[in-house]
Amino acid sequence: MRRFALGMMTSAALMAGLASQVQASSKDYSKSTKTDLVTKIMGNKSYQVYSSLKLEEVTKKVKTKTKEKKKYTVKKKVAVKKKSKKGKTKYKTVKQVKYKWVTKTAYKNVKKKWKFGKKLTVSADFRYAHVQSKSYKVKDGKRYYYIYVNGRPVGYVNEKAFALSKANVVSQVSLVNNPYDSVGFNAEDAINYVTDQHGSLVDNDSVEISYKSAKLNISDTGYVSSRKAGTAVLTFKYGKAKATSKLTVRGDAKEGISSADVTPVKTDLPEIKTWSASDGARLSSSSTTTSKDAVSSSHKYWATNMSGNAKGADIETIFYHPAVLSAPGSSNLEAKVSSAVQGIDFYDNDLVTSNLDLGQADNWEARGHMVYYNMRKVKKYNWQLIPSKMLSFNTWLSYIKNIKVSPYMKLGHGQSVGSTKKYVYVLANWNRSNNWSNSQELIRVKKSTMEIDKIWTFKVWNGSAKYPRIFLNADVIDDNTLLALFHNASKHRYEYWKISRNGDSFKAKEVGATGSDLISNSAEVQGFVWNSAYDVYYIAFNDYLFKIGAGLDGKTDAGKLLNRYKFHTRPREFEGLSSYKAELYVNLNHPTETLKVNHITK
Repeated sequence: MRRFALGMMTSAALMAGLASQVQASSKDYSKSTKTDLVTKIMGNKSYQVYSSLKLEEVTKKVKTKTKEKKKYTVKKKVAVKKKSKKGKTKYKTVKQVKYKWVTKTAYKNVKKKWKFGKKLTVSADFRYAHVQSKSYKVKDGKRYYYIYVNGRPVGYVNEKAFALSKANVVSQVSLVNNPYDSVGFNAEDAINYVTDQHGSLVDNDSVEISYKSAKLNISDTGYVSSRKAGTAVLTFKYGKAKATSKLTVRGDAKEGISSADVTPVKTDLPEIKTWSASDGARLSSSSTTTSKDAVSSSHKYWATNMSGNAKGADIETIFYHPAVLSAPGSSNLEAKVSSAVQGIDFYDNDLVTSNLDLGQADNWEARGHMVYYNMRKVKKYNWQLIPSKMLSFNTWLSYIKNIKVSPYMKLGHGQSVGSTKKYVYVLANWNRSNNWSNSQELIRVKKSTMEIDKIWTFKVWNGSAKYPRIFLNADVIDDNTLLALFHNASKHRYEYWKISRNGDSFKAKEVGATGSDLISNSAEVQGFVWNSAYDVYYIAFNDYLFKIGAGLDGKTDAGKLLNRYKFHTRPREFEGLSSYKAELYVNLNHPTETLKVNHITK
């Protein structure tokens, strides 16, 4: 399989090339050369960032001395006759021209000189930020780009601060042996980033991918078949940027085959309906509420529980997310870091979110960014102002140092997010797959860099490929364990599965089931999480929250409905749940905010 980047050159790359030609032929380096708005990947070297860069006419008096000949006239007596007989010489007075050297003083007062503005900080402070640029200036043959950081215009930096002609890919990919996978693994999923010679992010489709494999089949569009065991070395190349990844299809074709044999626990729920996802999206998008409207106040919503108590629980704002983390005009999805959060997860004081642009979560190859926040440094209201200049630079910089933005990556619909001390996990499944028998992709991201470091696929079948279990919602328990939710619509029940990893192999076991659809009009699940302190699951639909016994440590009955809560947030729907120890958190969009759940254990 081989794809040629030239035939797929993006408009951004083409415009950047044309801009280079224009710059090369121009002699007026004082003006900025404009390009398309592109994402810049920061390198490991640190350079000074300046507020401005100007080529100025500097007035400076320089004293110089020169010598020149000056003409002048003198009178001189000149003998005109020889001595007379009387012994006297006759003279006459004549004018004579002479020259002398005279020193003159002159001043030169015009000189062009590059002048940097204020030293703001160093580029290392932006190593894990979302950096963009759309113009540069050339000083002494070197490019200095004007950069935007997490949406805010900042200043100029030498292009050597960027990762120039670099390819960063996942070193190892491990795929489950799945004879019924009709799609395969998209090799582009292994790309963290590839840059051109100026450190600009290259579209994945423009990267040339080649492979070496004796057994595996790889399509011309870049999909690796997992229908039989084997290995391959994938090579990713763009210009001088080059990297390789080792891909393995595991040998056991029976891996992941299990049994859905748990007897579901019946509930006595009445018929419960909620608004559809499309209604919620329409109402939310038509709302006049903006992030700035909510910047100085918190939201608090009460819930009616199963006993009819109108104050059975409440949720209250703990953090407003930045309104956006990309520069104005970020039209393509690689460049845009949306504030539309689909999933969240807490581990201690670390918060991670999956951010997809509106409407992207339903796409087959849904991609977006993950954002990490150090909640020890979070201010409830101010962080929403990060893209603007409403914060002082020093305050803004202190916030930026506590945010990390991942490269553009596959997220699926973004609600199967979990984390541990060192890693973030995403189960990147398509929420319109209709429970197909294809493999499921688990992506591991290092918190230290927010870059993907390992990808696995696994499958879970109830006996055979005829009865697959595709999980659209899952929670990470530790680095080797997932708890996943499956809605068996044909049998009107929810199943709870424990998926365990040993090395690169996975085993699945059904650990509980609830004999109900919970919501009668097939509303989509908007969040799923296990609370370790009380051994319960929480399942979210729009503004409903269901509390289910997990039975994993004997504290509760597996699959038993313990309570339900109706929060009055319409048209704002829950977008992700998270639990850490005894605490429970939910996320709402329009504006994007994380809220803490209170009183829910009563």
